[in-house]
Amino acid sequence: MRIELLEVAPLVWRRVLVSNQWTLASLHGYLQWVMGWTDSHAHEFEVGTGVVAPDWWIAEIGIDRDTTAYRDEREVSVAAVVSELGTHSEFEYRYDMGDGWRHRIVVESLPRLAATPELALPVCLAGENACPPEDVGGPSGYALLLEILGDRNHEQHDDMVRWIRGVFDPKGFDLNRLNRDYRGAKKRRR
Repeated sequence: MRIELLEVAPLVWRRVLVSNQWTLASLHGYLQWVMGWTDSHAHEFEVGTGVVAPDWWIAEIGIDRDTTAYRDEREVSVAAVVSELGTHSEFEYRYDMGDGWRHRIVVESLPRLAATPELALPVCLAGENACPPEDVGGPSGYALLLEILGDRNHEQHDDMVRWIRGVFDPKGFDLNRLNRDYRGAKKRRR
């Protein structure tokens, strides 16, 4: 799958290989990792004409609107989404409804290296650029952050540097570190 964070520059994207047996709940957890998010906000997937989300989110939004088009993310597998949409199709992953982060997920053909039994899944195969910091205010807030950080004379520069706790490199992305750290975090959880 290729994941692209929409409406930001520079483009933030990742190419990942995950098990088709995963649920979208598991996919969400991995997307949080590879994109650099902290899983501290609501999320949902728009798949075809329906929405797949956590049960608590479906219950919460069901207070104000009809949720018959919603499915529980623990009951929908990656294989079911691919079967429903087909290869080379796309669906959307939304995160932090207040900030409005939208991700395009494109289902790609299985790469040759996927046939290698030694390849431990999940794995991030490629990507570019750092994910925006959490709670920055969505795409427009991120653009403003980059503008302020790029201008040492901006009146909010020092405040923003303190807020992000130091340096932020929008082009920063380390594929090897991301995969290595995921494996380490996974071992610590066991």
